[in-house]
Amino acid sequence: MKAYLITIGDEILIGQTLNTNAAYIGEKLIAQQISVAKSTVIGDDEEQILSEFRYGFENFDVVIVTGGLGPTHDDLTRRCIVKFFNTELEFNEEVYADIQSLLSRRGKEITDVNKDQAFVPKVAEVIRNKRGTAPGVWIEKDGKIFVAMPGVPFEMKEMMNNFVIPRLVQKKEKSDEVVLMTSLLTTGIAESALYEKLGDLGELLEGAKLAFLPSQFGVKMRITVKGKDIETANNKFSEIEQKIRHKVGRYIYGRNEDKLEEVIGRLLTDRGLTLAVAESCTGGLISSRITDVSGSSKYFERGLITYSNGAKVELLHVNEDFIQKYGAVSIEVCRQMAEGVRAVSGTDIGLAVTGIMGPTGDTSNKPVGLVYIGVCDENICTARKFQFGNDRLLNKQRTSQAALDMLRRHLLGIPYDE
Repeated sequence: MKAYLITIGDEILIGQTLNTNAAYIGEKLIAQQISVAKSTVIGDDEEQILSEFRYGFENFDVVIVTGGLGPTHDDLTRRCIVKFFNTELEFNEEVYADIQSLLSRRGKEITDVNKDQAFVPKVAEVIRNKRGTAPGVWIEKDGKIFVAMPGVPFEMKEMMNNFVIPRLVQKKEKSDEVVLMTSLLTTGIAESALYEKLGDLGELLEGAKLAFLPSQFGVKMRITVKGKDIETANNKFSEIEQKIRHKVGRYIYGRNEDKLEEVIGRLLTDRGLTLAVAESCTGGLISSRITDVSGSSKYFERGLITYSNGAKVELLHVNEDFIQKYGAVSIEVCRQMAEGVRAVSGTDIGLAVTGIMGPTGDTSNKPVGLVYIGVCDENICTARKFQFGNDRLLNKQRTSQAALDMLRRHLLGIPYDE
């Protein structure tokens, strides 16, 4: 089964909005061994939309469309569906009830524009929208499947997970071969260094595929294996994973959709430990990531943003003479920050960061991107130096990731390469 993804919207075509929908849909399809043969982005143009519908239906088994189902004049997808399938619109009571219920919960009155959205193509099976007013549609014709969903990401995801994927799995022909795709997530090592440490990939993979997908948070290693059945594919993946972990296991923190802050949360919970964080250069980003995890109140006691020197002295009891002698961005001050936040909060562990995010603030011996990260518990208080790049926002993200990874290593007793 091969799929063609069509994303509609001028705002995506001109780069005003990122096309996260196609990435999400593609990932969900691949997980079910449905091949994404092609993906395209087009603007709000009726002729172009109809042209892509024709192309998709002629060349692929599944056409999945997102965008253009809203209530405004530039939402053309429903009109194009009616033309393409030579059908008409009919009023759907269930969709209208969904719209009424949604707007009532939001304390809003239903309008004629909203009511118009309850008209759906007659040939379509409705994909009900629990989070918005525009329904999706599922159409089967000539052995092909056509799906259209709203472009609003959280509405699309609801439909994909609860309707589209389950239905496609039912429709998909049984394959003679199982394809298993799993990602190992690494951080704290560059793509080139990771590649070098893995050595001979032919010997390592034995016919499987490995893709390196770097980002500011680390390198995702996507492994694709094939087998005659799921057990064979799983066994083959396990063998490859063991080999990879033997070589670079200290850098691997999770699989697939795992997040480092979730991994940290599990480690702290399992060990019954509490954490406090002192942030200077990241301005609360680390604390924000930690508290993104449900249940983080079990282990996260507080986060202090001690941006100024005065705040470091007043709230963390950093020695003012140390700041004068070594500077706020120094290994000495960072250690005192980690020790101070642990002391004032009464937690098991203190984590601290201080650095120069840029583009200003650097000196002759302290460049932009210089960061110190400290960890302190009852036995040890240590800090490490990191050097990132020149982009302020990227530096904040990389610092937050490095800090969480340093905490992970501390909890697991994993040393750094010297």
